Amino acid sequence: MTSPDVLSRTPGMAGELLRRGRRLDWFTLGWKVVGVVVLAVLAFSTSSVALAGFGLDSFIEIGASTVVLWELSETGEARQQRALQLIGIAFVLLAAYLLVQSMVALITGHHASPGVGGIAWTAVTAIVMFTLAGLKGRTGRALGNPVLATEARVTFVDGLVAVAVLTDIVLILVLGWWWADPVAGFVIVYYAVREAIHIFRPGPE
Repeated sequence: MTSPDVLSRTPGMAGELLRRGRRLDWFTLGWKVVGVVVLAVLAFSTSSVALAGFGLDSFIEIGASTVVLWELSETGEARQQRALQLIGIAFVLLAAYLLVQSMVALITGHHASPGVGGIAWTAVTAIVMFTLAGLKGRTGRALGNPVLATEARVTFVDGLVAVAVLTDIVLILVLGWWWADPVAGFVIVYYAVREAIHIFRPGPE
């Protein structure tokens, strides 16, 4: 069903919504590019599966933002479907990789050693991603654009992943629960699979 916001918007409003959507995704893109570098350094220095997985999730967010910017430049149902499929495939690849890595880390008893840097970055990222997700969701619904609305879910999941990794780091530092790191990896797998299913087998709106 078409949203009342879509029915009541004017051409001028639609243009402003498109510009807002692009600005939100450019901001997301810039944040995640920086995040990939930060997380690569943190994951390498701490041997954390969860931080490495969060870095890979950032790559998906970069890809999703790029796809949305591409899609917003020319609307059309076929173009939207291709964009959604690309996001879904990225989630499947992330889930497969992290599932293997987390299982190996758990079986071998791999001990990560995350620190304050990981806490700071994941906490700030969670706040930023939840804020962006809300703004993208409202903009996507107002535009009647399923790709932007779906990408808002990707951004929200990224915020949830940040919270999971943050919890993992705190548990390791405070309680010494080394196994929290691969468990956080499994949490990311769960959300990635759920989002892939949502994209490839969408339910009724």
